[in-house]
Amino acid sequence: MRSYTLIAPAKINLYLEILGIRPDGYHELAMIMQTIELADHIEINANGTDNIRLHCSHPEVPLDHTNIAYRAAKLMAEQFPEAFAQFGGIDIDIDKRIPVAAGLAGGSTNAAAILVGLDLMWNLGLTQSELQELAALLGSDVPFCIAGGTAIATGRGEILSPLPALDNLYVVLAKYRSLGVSTAWAYTTYREKFGNSYACDTSTIKERSTKVNSGALVSAIAHKDSIKIGQSLYNDLERVVLPAHPQVEQLRQAFQKQNILGTMMSGSGPSVFALVESNTQAQEVKIQVENELKNPDLDLWITRFRPTGITVEN
Repeated sequence: MRSYTLIAPAKINLYLEILGIRPDGYHELAMIMQTIELADHIEINANGTDNIRLHCSHPEVPLDHTNIAYRAAKLMAEQFPEAFAQFGGIDIDIDKRIPVAAGLAGGSTNAAAILVGLDLMWNLGLTQSELQELAALLGSDVPFCIAGGTAIATGRGEILSPLPALDNLYVVLAKYRSLGVSTAWAYTTYREKFGNSYACDTSTIKERSTKVNSGALVSAIAHKDSIKIGQSLYNDLERVVLPAHPQVEQLRQAFQKQNILGTMMSGSGPSVFALVESNTQAQEVKIQVENELKNPDLDLWITRFRPTGITVEN
């Protein structure tokens, strides 16, 4: 088969704790990640050349080597030159439905989809672990996006421990269209302001990272306790992003006034999400927030938890 369409879902962070700095310069993290149904649709087609060509429905998405999906295809061509020589180049068409620069792993999930798609197209037969090893070369969120579901992520985000799948919660997601937050800025600013709280040695970092496994949120997930899940949301990066971007704080406050389980900024933002237990509740919350803020620059989506990552569309 020389053509595949892949579903590349977004993710939210239910928990994000910054533990310290690694020897490689990355932050040591303890996170709980959750896939959601909001997804990009990606089509890959053999193009009969030796070129990788990228197209996207969103005008702000770069179409060159700065795009992580392009880099994923390039990585596969470099890692498997015989397959690339046999099957040739590809056209990548991204139907972008995940908002850009939103803290939802939109780029990372696109890269994950390219790895999965080329594994199929080139008959490589890679295991999920092998795909995730390649994914880690591209970015910290890409390995999670391969498998998706619910998972603890440690290290810089590439060390994954699956948790029981959650598919019973709905998400109201909000982002100001014109507002973006640089991930690099968020982490650098956090280090400048709170670096004195970082764990300074390997044993302390390991001890703190393992605590998330016995934390309140993991227990709530294991018991599928929606109320406690909502109460246990946590994100260190809110400490720098919310003061710098009052609109994000305003969104959070607007959600807190509603009948929800909990609300938080996802990743480095600026997206904010609220958790609810039904589609009906989600619709009510969306309408109430829209009516309160009345801002034409504000986009809202209703989605739900998803138990899997990249899938092939039938």
